[in-house]
Amino acid sequence: MLYRTIGTDPATRREVSVLSLGAMLFGTATDEATSFAILDRYVEAGGTFIDTANNYAYWVNGTQGGESEALLGRWRRSRGAGDELTIATKLGGRPLAPSSTLAREVEGLSAKSIRESSERSRELLGVEKLDLLYAHTQITNSSAQEIVESFAELVTEGTVGLLGASNHWAWRLEQARGLAAAAGLPGYDVLQYHHSYLRRRTDFPSLRSPDGQEGVLSGDHLSYLRANPALALVAYSPLLGGAYGRADKPLTSDFDHAGTPVRLAALREVAQETGATANQVVLSWLIGSDIPVIPLVGASSVAQLDESLAAVDLELTADQRARLDAAN
Repeated sequence: MLYRTIGTDPATRREVSVLSLGAMLFGTATDEATSFAILDRYVEAGGTFIDTANNYAYWVNGTQGGESEALLGRWRRSRGAGDELTIATKLGGRPLAPSSTLAREVEGLSAKSIRESSERSRELLGVEKLDLLYAHTQITNSSAQEIVESFAELVTEGTVGLLGASNHWAWRLEQARGLAAAAGLPGYDVLQYHHSYLRRRTDFPSLRSPDGQEGVLSGDHLSYLRANPALALVAYSPLLGGAYGRADKPLTSDFDHAGTPVRLAALREVAQETGATANQVVLSWLIGSDIPVIPLVGASSVAQLDESLAAVDLELTADQRARLDAAN
């Protein structure tokens, strides 16, 4: 396993594995025994960076979420897992009432919800301190000042280590980080977005915004990361739910553009040269990108996880990487 440091403050920064494990469906679609087996295998392979959220996975059984955090808490206690692991969670997107579809009414990022949700997450995970806490959504009626001060208060109190943001427009990131810096408060050190080798269109309106897909890493986000190299990038859904290797998992309509077949051809060419799967090439490409990426992979079996773990040891040549980068 390879490792990377996230965070800039020596008091809170963490060394984490370059491959993160997503626990979104643990405790719901993935049963407890299978979830425990996947977690055990991940740790055995040197994995240290596990990701969840306080609303996972409400849509499976029509709840408000929390099943994933609760399962991770049970697993931690049963294994005696401690500070060697970094468990990240998120708040802001928990539905206000049980829901089996994408909820329109969510808790948001008020000072009250930030405090109450972080306390609930600590209780479910069975920890005194959340290693990394993300603002999961930018849906809120609260001011940027209130959000920044509320998250910073948790860090100052010692109940949260690092702060992060997921699914935010770049201007909102800059606004929040600027306010935190001006006030001498801890700000966002880690960003989480959907990112993969194939490029998803970002202009389709979403349920959350008529302006497009705020959760998809865009050129604006990439430019922001180049200008702020101390920020860490975590990429969720890098394997597109199996679409790179499974005929029964077709690409969605937002990949229907001229660049997709060109990049798929380059990907398949490199996969054939290396003897690796397309999934492994994608993960290796992300890990070694000029803007370093920590892929966040899901798994519903140990075999799926093992395929992703093997990508850490896959080294693409400079020529292979150049061809992948240039395909458009």
